[in-house]
Amino acid sequence: MHTEIEERALEVDKEKLIKKLEELKATFVGEWFQKRYVYDFNPVRENEWIRLRDTGKSVTLTYKNVEENSIDGTKELEIEVSSFEDTNQMLNILGYTRRAYQENKRIRYILNDVEIDIDSWPLIPTYVEFEGKDIESVKEVEKLLEIDEEKITSLNCQSIYEQIYNINVNDIKDLKFE
Repeated sequence: MHTEIEERALEVDKEKLIKKLEELKATFVGEWFQKRYVYDFNPVRENEWIRLRDTGKSVTLTYKNVEENSIDGTKELEIEVSSFEDTNQMLNILGYTRRAYQENKRIRYILNDVEIDIDSWPLIPTYVEFEGKDIESVKEVEKLLEIDEEKITSLNCQSIYEQIYNINVNDIKDLKFE
């Protein structure tokens, strides 16, 4: 199982951040529209779920376990699958019913081996996610980009909706852009 090393910075100025990334010669990787199904275990396990995601480039099936809200508190196991709909159908046959369908838009850069994902989600302001091989590299890139430490959080996306914006995403079956 893989430990994610990631943090997010809330309410970023997307254009200003992209300009800074370009000034620092960050590598532009791409821009994607992503869709995902989220499934609970049966019985439900607190802070654990299965995600089926289509990034537009690949389709992955991921087990997620948030052990704690910290930069290195999430464990995941991810495999690539061949079809979004076929994998959904297989999971349904196995007894997993989606809790939610979700969409987001992502712009990815890489700077000093750290993935920088500018994520736009329905109903909340754009945020940026930093993911790297170690805590030090993530913190260094945040400093290079002059990210306000007050805006940095280790909350996952669902917790951002719930704890920052008082939106219970578990009540939203289809989280889509208008």
